Amino acid sequence: MIMTGAKIAIEALIAEGVTDVFGYPGGQVLNIYDALYDAGDRLRHILTAHEQGAAHAADGYARVTGKVGVVIATSGPGATNLVTGIATAMLDSVPMVAITGNVPTYLIGRDGFQEVDITGVTMPITKHNYFVTDVKDLADTVREAFRIAKSGRPGPVLIDIPKDVQEAEYDYTPAAPLPPVRYPVADESLMRDAAELINTSVRPYVYIGGGAAREGLGGEILALAEKIDGYVGSSLMGLSLIPSSEGRFLGMQGMHGRYASSRAAKEADVIIAVGVRFSDRTTGDIKNYSKNAKIIQLDGDIAEINKNVPVDVGIVGDITAALLKITELCEEKKHHKWKKKIEAYREQGRAIGAEMEKNAGETLTPKKIFDVINSLKNDNTPLVTDVGQHQMWTAQYARFEKPRRLATSGGLGTMGYGMGAAIGAYIAEGERPVLITGDGSFGMNLNELATAVSYRVPMVIVVMNNGVLGMVRQWQTLFYDKRYSSTVLDRKTDFVKVAEAFGAKGERVDTADGFRDAFERALACDGPYVIDTVIGMDEFVLPMLPPGGKMEDIITEDVISSEESEKEGSE
Repeated sequence: MIMTGAKIAIEALIAEGVTDVFGYPGGQVLNIYDALYDAGDRLRHILTAHEQGAAHAADGYARVTGKVGVVIATSGPGATNLVTGIATAMLDSVPMVAITGNVPTYLIGRDGFQEVDITGVTMPITKHNYFVTDVKDLADTVREAFRIAKSGRPGPVLIDIPKDVQEAEYDYTPAAPLPPVRYPVADESLMRDAAELINTSVRPYVYIGGGAAREGLGGEILALAEKIDGYVGSSLMGLSLIPSSEGRFLGMQGMHGRYASSRAAKEADVIIAVGVRFSDRTTGDIKNYSKNAKIIQLDGDIAEINKNVPVDVGIVGDITAALLKITELCEEKKHHKWKKKIEAYREQGRAIGAEMEKNAGETLTPKKIFDVINSLKNDNTPLVTDVGQHQMWTAQYARFEKPRRLATSGGLGTMGYGMGAAIGAYIAEGERPVLITGDGSFGMNLNELATAVSYRVPMVIVVMNNGVLGMVRQWQTLFYDKRYSSTVLDRKTDFVKVAEAFGAKGERVDTADGFRDAFERALACDGPYVIDTVIGMDEFVLPMLPPGGKMEDIITEDVISSEESEKEGSE
């Protein structure tokens, strides 16, 4: 069937099973939008307020479903506005296809209006990208892009289509999607080496990350932990894979991880790392990271083996097959001393939390906020975060019982990620999302409230409002002699009025009871609902492992409260 390039692009998307795309139109992509008009009964387009919001929406869509998210933008500023969203997806291995228009091929390199070499710009932050110069290649390019995006370690792929290629005609032949390329099964001798190390251990610890979460290995991870009588900790990206109610799960480890999980990583004599890359936020001082443990690393990407932490056994390939084989080869064990030690660390962690809360009185604290959220949300509720203290409080306090229920920017740490991602999560599944954000992050992309209102997205937006850039201020307090340079926002913004101006609902609360009442009202609302929660500017995320520090350097005490107590005592 003879079609224009624009229609071929749309038909190829539909053939890939795409039902929803996010984007923003412009001059050099109008042909594609014209083709979208005809395909509106088969392909829904979500018009965002900004291209960055569209990219984050495609990202959130992909995270909660495992499908490839799709975003469309015009040339020049439209394309460059996608860059932060593409980089966010790249660093967290999220499958995405970005389609951009460009000036006609005969104007390329002539500095035409809104011309940018977007393939050159995005080369370092995509798995692959394409500049299509011939309409006959367009359908195959789309098919290859989807295959690459979801094969092996997923990631974003960009297709740049000049306007004259969109206008040109060619005979389109429908074809089935190309199957993703799977990793081969690793060398079995390495799995035997791994099992041998595990069988001689007495303090086993399984450390999971985004790779394990993407593969849905929750049951397999727990089967291994049960058999070897070990415990499980995670990176930020591994959260929600293992149910919070599971007794063997200790939570996130690392800089702002749970005390028991970080201590377990420190004390273990063998660490089985599954789909995790040992980022600096989880290891602290690499030279001292679990230096007494044997480390087994399972990953699909050979570049991750030994990249950050030297390992004793590195297994590259299909991590599902490798994990099942290692579990089969392991002996059943009971480690009573290890269990006793872990339970002691758990109790210490609870004591740290209780100490932080004991002087709070009626003051609204992050812990109280999450007590309410956990009690009222359901197991299917997607939790989405921006980046900052609120993100780490979510990692510490939020409870998950089903996988793919957390969408957060881990690798890039993108403030402003949450609004778009929460919209994408809702469009994907129709499940009401809860966005946890801060006043700094929310200010980055709150323009997407317009999108949420337009599409009647029933999202709950919890703004942890402390009037400062909280995480940066925490670092300034601890490591920069309280020199608060540019972290006190001192803004007069009224988020409730902002919400109302966009057509949403909102209210401001400063007590736990007030927050519970507001959250219940938000859950009954059929559109976006902003809850502006007032918390103290000196609320800390604790425990905290200083950057590059050892486990012995972990900070477990609120230094502001401690100093005030000492001052009162001296008086």
